[in-house]
Amino acid sequence: MSGTHPSRRRFLKKGAAAAGLVAAPGALELTGGSSTAAAQAPVVDNNAIESVLYGRRSRFVTTTREIEGRSHSETARIRPNPQRPSARTPLAELTGAITPTSLHFTTQHYYGIPDINPAEHTLRVEGMVDRPLVFTMDELRRLPFVSRVHFLECVGNRPNPRGATVTATHGRMGCSEWTGVPLSVLLGEVGVRGGASWIIAEAADGGRHTKSVPLAKALDDVLVAYGQNGEPVRSDHGFPLRLLVPGFEGIYNVKWLKRIKVVDQPYLSFQEHSRFLTPDPKTQRDSYDFGPNSVITRPSGAQRLPAHGLYAISGLAWSGSGAVSRVEVSTDGGATYRGAELVGPALPKAHTRFCLPWRWNGEEAVLQSRCLDERGQLQPTEAEYAHYWGLTRGQLYGTIQSQLGHCNWIQPWKVGSDGEVTNGLAPTDVVVDVHA
Repeated sequence: MSGTHPSRRRFLKKGAAAAGLVAAPGALELTGGSSTAAAQAPVVDNNAIESVLYGRRSRFVTTTREIEGRSHSETARIRPNPQRPSARTPLAELTGAITPTSLHFTTQHYYGIPDINPAEHTLRVEGMVDRPLVFTMDELRRLPFVSRVHFLECVGNRPNPRGATVTATHGRMGCSEWTGVPLSVLLGEVGVRGGASWIIAEAADGGRHTKSVPLAKALDDVLVAYGQNGEPVRSDHGFPLRLLVPGFEGIYNVKWLKRIKVVDQPYLSFQEHSRFLTPDPKTQRDSYDFGPNSVITRPSGAQRLPAHGLYAISGLAWSGSGAVSRVEVSTDGGATYRGAELVGPALPKAHTRFCLPWRWNGEEAVLQSRCLDERGQLQPTEAEYAHYWGLTRGQLYGTIQSQLGHCNWIQPWKVGSDGEVTNGLAPTDVVVDVHA
């Protein structure tokens, strides 16, 4: 307890300095979320054996993932035989930097989720190696392992003028503690031959999803993960094995991993088109890492400030290039910024929670954040991003995300005089989204 009191006093001191007072507890609350539905939830027996064997959350907590558009089973399919919808992470309802596994986003699984018996599953490592090997799950668990916290983000994530909530604009991401064998250990076991420069990772799903990863990255920080947040990786996240490629687009983190082939060039599989087949050098093979990014999650769209007073502006920051160095928050639409406090350690290629005390006096305000990472890269504004790509604003939102690189421009939220929080981006005629 003694370790928490000083930080709380520092926060209240900062808030009092900013607000001229220390707010009453009720002034720190935001409306929105699932509290009304939770109060009506059926009573459950917290003492039942089911609750003891695998813990249940309180009946007053009903947060769930949000199903995405065309992937829903009741709408038209965009590819043959899809079996499961995709879903976004409910960012506004989360605290801290770790995403609960059951709330971590999942993308479409067009061929369904395979039911894999770990006692029968193997990982084959072959190609340009001295000793091709096949590892069972038991053998993998005998090898040296690590646990690291890293975010995963879909390239489809981007600020959206039509997004009513932060889940709608940024919900295609999550952050977990991943446990597994460094891929460098496995490659050391098989012996990589001279001339090799890439690996191909292949999944055991019906579509045989494959991705090309540079060998230098594979030897750096890539994991063959069998654990997520302290338990085995769940089925919709790749049980029993998935590739974990920190900082790279989510699609490179191949689920249900069954084979790694060491090769001398990238393969142009179905999923490679967004990087390898574009003539723009800005999207070529050295541009995998997500740039610095951040977003305010509270207060954010569809929430409401119930009264004047002190609030904790909170959000997430991350970068595929390393750790977050600084987060700045503006309450006047970017005219001025103040440094926010980083809550907890700023780990490389992981979500970092930030917080800034702010007194709302009842006037309209535009809240936004920007991230600076350890490489000195600063998160751009919408105008700066469009200028970099040579696009008009209409073209920016009229282009599919994967053709734009990583859409990390600033997402503002507008607080009305009535306390209602809405999207702060100006409306646009067209927003193209392959997942919509």
